Amino acid sequence: MHYSVSHHKLKLILSAHGLATGDAGGIDQLFGGKDGYYWYGTVRDMCPPDKTISWENQYALVQAIQAHENATAEEDEMKPQVPSAANIAALSKLLANPL
Repeated sequence: MHYSVSHHKLKLILSAHGLATGDAGGIDQLFGGKDGYYWYGTVRDMCPPDKTISWENQYALVQAIQAHENATAEEDEMKPQVPSAANIAALSKLLANPL
């Protein structure tokens, strides 16, 4: 299965679930519960505006998200976070491309 993210796609996902970009609680739940809003922000930040990033499989998607998290954590001199299984499942479901 292929996956992709863009600012436009994220806006469509939120809209389809009746959420606004500032609805942290709703986005938390949509993106896997605890820290869901954090991972939503991470994928939004890793994608340049007006561009789409795509991956061939779930492994590549998760690897790219973690690599971005590791790099930004290092810049901020912080320990990188790791998405939970629930976060990964939600991200995979939401960012999957239809056949």
